[in-house]
Amino acid sequence: MPRLSEATAALDALWPPGSAEAWDAVGTVCGDPDQEVSRVLFAVDPVQEIVDEAVKLGADLLVTHHPLYLRGTTTVAASTFKGRVVHTLIRNDIALHVAHTNADRADPGVSDALAGALDLRVVRPLVPDPADPEGRRGLGRVCEPDRPLTVREFAARAAERLPATAQGIRVAGDPDAPVRTVAVSGGSGDSLFDDARAAGVDAFLTADLRHHPVSEARAQSPLALLDAAHWATEWPWCELAAAQLDEISDRHGWGLRVHVSKTVTDPWNFHSPSPGAPN
Repeated sequence: MPRLSEATAALDALWPPGSAEAWDAVGTVCGDPDQEVSRVLFAVDPVQEIVDEAVKLGADLLVTHHPLYLRGTTTVAASTFKGRVVHTLIRNDIALHVAHTNADRADPGVSDALAGALDLRVVRPLVPDPADPEGRRGLGRVCEPDRPLTVREFAARAAERLPATAQGIRVAGDPDAPVRTVAVSGGSGDSLFDDARAAGVDAFLTADLRHHPVSEARAQSPLALLDAAHWATEWPWCELAAAQLDEISDRHGWGLRVHVSKTVTDPWNFHSPSPGAPN
């Protein structure tokens, strides 16, 4: 079995911490570098429900996409919900490792997994990483569907292929417009509207879209905007990441048992449609 330091070194090779945004908090949050790792759980959110699942599973390492602490703190007291997470992890000898914006920029990364879940062929990054001479890393992906679709059909595919959430898929655009090229970006993506327009795509699927940016974007171009739940756009990365670690484990003869949490940690859990609302 590998030590934690060996396992996290392999993960850092997949998603180099140096490629994360300056404001981000990635890497190992807790864990003894010398402890052995035999079972790993991947999830999007380091919340108590996921940590309890890791305990029940007997995991030695929890790998999440979202950081536990993104800003500074003065306490890890168990009376706080994040402190309780830390206490539960340490009490059960479970390490926590985070890959966030470094996994967004990776090749393959979060948006590659999202594209794969939607049966899209990745053409290039939406926002290339200038530090990558091969032009494969960066934020978002420009893609092509396996066949021509309408906006309505693409939205239906996203609703079917992504994990089910209360939100589903919201659409701003002509439902009958053709979709020959698509941009996708896992997680919050309304800062990338200019890039999606510059890419000349017909539709852009991402998450956390806000009223004013969407209203302004729709006034500027016919680009269709599809808004999925944040958690749903990033969960496919867990399966990709688990497969990558499985391959590393096989190559090194580690014999790791790697799992992906199917627990829905999207905070929105109920949707009541407006009577007579457009669809």
